[in-house]
Amino acid sequence: MRRLVREGMAQQPRQLPAWLLYDAEGSRLFEAICEQPEYGLTRTETALLEAREPELAAALGEGVLVEFGAGNARKVGPLLEALQPPAYVALDISADHLQQSCVALQARHPAVPVLGICCDYSALRQLPEHPLLSGQRRLGFYPGSSIGNFSPEEAEALLLQLGQLLGPGARLLIGIDQPKAVARLEAAYNDAAGVSAAFARNLLIRLNRDLAGSFNPDAFAYSARWQAEHSRIAMALVSREAQTVQLAGEAWSFAVGEPLITEYSVKYDPVAFLALAARAGWRGAGRWSDPADDLSLHLLVTAES
Repeated sequence: MRRLVREGMAQQPRQLPAWLLYDAEGSRLFEAICEQPEYGLTRTETALLEAREPELAAALGEGVLVEFGAGNARKVGPLLEALQPPAYVALDISADHLQQSCVALQARHPAVPVLGICCDYSALRQLPEHPLLSGQRRLGFYPGSSIGNFSPEEAEALLLQLGQLLGPGARLLIGIDQPKAVARLEAAYNDAAGVSAAFARNLLIRLNRDLAGSFNPDAFAYSARWQAEHSRIAMALVSREAQTVQLAGEAWSFAVGEPLITEYSVKYDPVAFLALAARAGWRGAGRWSDPADDLSLHLLVTAES
């Protein structure tokens, strides 16, 4: 963490890994974001999963279901009901949140064995040895358009890596948020209640706690802006004043108006996303969308399948 933070602070503009947002408080705040009226992605994707449950299950087929970035693991419920897989494996960066989610999910689906793996799935090279995984075909589930937190180059590498993690005959059901009106996009990431801003500022509180930082969260304004040239929302904490902070044993100076990027959220239209997936060795085998065509669920299969 110290190394990654130092590398991120040395970039221009400064940018820290998005997973740092998800300590216990950050995970709680993100769940609150998903309940805000401006943020429709979670509600829309959940409704789509529930409405198309039989088709999605038939398209995925049989195997252990592996969810990347499981969070509260609430979206996977319809798939577990329809698939009744031999096991469900949840990967997430927040250990406390993961444990709570797995316990709650196991209570709701007692017939499906639940396994939690605390990890940064973007850096995972192989799944650990475990009896629930041995000799089983693996199906991937990656909802929430979380792949948008990575640059297109990073997303391509991640999709390649997910194929390697899932192994032969892999199938991946992935949620992709699509471009839409700028006002809607910016409001979704800067809600009127200020939960998105609190989520971003909690990063500074975490850095103060975990890496002996000296950030004053009130000295940074929150910003969420659409960057059309990159088809993404850029979320940042912007310095309100010239200031120097201590972090990870070093001093870092900020100019007035200098941003610290907390995360990006890239939006893909279906054609652009499938082209990205193809470069990583996947091909599209199905697409489902909501009535307004705001987001897509894509079924990807390995190119040799």
